[in-house]
Amino acid sequence: MLAVKARVFVSISVLIFVSVAVIGVVFFKPQKGSVYFQLEPAILGAIEHKFGSAAKQRFVDWQKLIDTGKTITELEKLQQVNDFFNHNIAFSDDLVVWKKADYWATPFELLSKGAGDCEDYSIAKYFTLVELGIDQSKLRITYVTVLGLNNRHMVLTYFESSHAVPLVLDNINPNIIASTDRKDLSPVYSFNGSGLWLAKMKSSGQLVGNADQLNLWANLKQQMLEKPF
Repeated sequence: MLAVKARVFVSISVLIFVSVAVIGVVFFKPQKGSVYFQLEPAILGAIEHKFGSAAKQRFVDWQKLIDTGKTITELEKLQQVNDFFNHNIAFSDDLVVWKKADYWATPFELLSKGAGDCEDYSIAKYFTLVELGIDQSKLRITYVTVLGLNNRHMVLTYFESSHAVPLVLDNINPNIIASTDRKDLSPVYSFNGSGLWLAKMKSSGQLVGNADQLNLWANLKQQMLEKPF
């Protein structure tokens, strides 16, 4: 199901609460200057015991992606991260995975389950690309309407510069292409760790809020700190 639940889509005039989680807990060994933490063998063993060997392999491959992806070009980072999550995560509705009408999973939860919806793909891609060194100012988690279906959907968009036409990273269409070539999508709004914008296909849109004052990701952040898996 593509739809992001209706209660998430409040009026833009209402504050959309956003905060960026600094990802990391005691289970991980911190790397200097890193958002994520290095997975220790004991933790990989615990993941395998709790979620199975396929889940462990997803974490191993994710760590390898992070370790080897810091020196490649930004476009290569986009492609590798988009491919990784699209290939390793099965699309499934929150009601099926979490038994809840709407739930935003942490990247750790997504990799553990191996399934999630459009929000989960976009959030995991966002944090992984930030970890790979892409400035968060170039990335936006973007809500869109799927034209013809009147469904809400979430994608990740990348701006090479502040005035560039954004590229779209999507779990439905695996090709990374300019937003102007995605005739099936109509943007609603976008956000990252520092701001909230009314979204446009050809530009970064109009800034309407400061994410430092917002808190839609509060539950996600709390989950990361208290129980990442």
